[in-house]
Amino acid sequence: MTVQPGAGTQDLVAVALVGLAACGYVRGRPLPYTLRGVPGPNGPTLQPEGDSVRYTAIAALGLGRQPEPVQREVLGGATAAEVATSCLTLAESTTDAGAHALALWAAGEVAGTTDDALAARLLDAVRRPSLPTVDCAWAVVAGLAMPEGGTGMRLAEEGVARLRSEQGPHGTFPHESPPSGRLRGHVGSFADQIYPLQAFVRFAARTGDDQAMAAAEATARRLVDVQGPAGQWWWHYDARTGDVVERYPTYSVHQHGMAPMVLDELAAAGGTDHSEAVQRGFAWLSTHPECLEPLVAPDLGVIWRKVGRREPFKAARAAGALISRVRPGARVPLVDQVLPAGRVDYECRPYELGWLLYASAAMPQGGVQHEQGGSAA
Repeated sequence: MTVQPGAGTQDLVAVALVGLAACGYVRGRPLPYTLRGVPGPNGPTLQPEGDSVRYTAIAALGLGRQPEPVQREVLGGATAAEVATSCLTLAESTTDAGAHALALWAAGEVAGTTDDALAARLLDAVRRPSLPTVDCAWAVVAGLAMPEGGTGMRLAEEGVARLRSEQGPHGTFPHESPPSGRLRGHVGSFADQIYPLQAFVRFAARTGDDQAMAAAEATARRLVDVQGPAGQWWWHYDARTGDVVERYPTYSVHQHGMAPMVLDELAAAGGTDHSEAVQRGFAWLSTHPECLEPLVAPDLGVIWRKVGRREPFKAARAAGALISRVRPGARVPLVDQVLPAGRVDYECRPYELGWLLYASAAMPQGGVQHEQGGSAA
């Protein structure tokens, strides 16, 4: 298939389904951690690597919004509900609170089931002295997705309280709760902003909590205010000031999945409509100014993971964290000239395709437009 100029998000849904089918799902086992693009005698191919319970749960959430015949075609006869339920068993053997949260979220939302013992473990994690911000946000959403009568609402309430305690004055969050004392303790990624925003929106929608909605609005407003000129959702933020610490890499999933998913939920819950920013972000997939290469590979079923800097390993991130730690709001001088953006990461992870499916199902038919540009796929 080919993605036509001006095509909507539904065309990328077809791409995502091809990519998830290429993961080769085996019942009772997790999906690969990544699909890596590798050269071959007949052109590029995909090489599955590793496995991930987290990514399997997110893929189940996305596929759960597709018709059952489509699910079975992609999953070799299984359904998204079966995959989601299997994630509960897969998560039992790990201490990863994020995997526990996503497994409970997927099982509750897609299959209408839960695991009380796993939920108890997640509640213990939310009460730990230190917890990644993303894991805490996912715990809130998992609690709200769980069937009533268990620990779900306690998970949601305690998780929201913890997120509120770490939100900075400009709506932004650090990577960990509480912030670590390390060099990057004041820095949070895009994921550390967007998932708490989603948690607040869903909690407000369930409970009518105005403070939770106000917290969501603050985070959304800041992300939109500092969005890049070509629609980029930037990578790292200073939780204290809301400033962008490091812009690159720009991740495709932020553009087509995570930002549309959460900002659409905010608008649907009665919050601010940021559809123009969502549109700009989605358009970056085809109009990205950083490189010439197309990011969408329809025949392979992938959207390449990110466009990053040409740099030694995360040098710009380290420099940005250091200079902003000492002087809030300061940026590394000449970073774009010394370490220019333009390197494409030729891999695609199943969760990225899962969030694309999840986000697209909440959009109107046709979705945001994949506009024509010089590097359109």
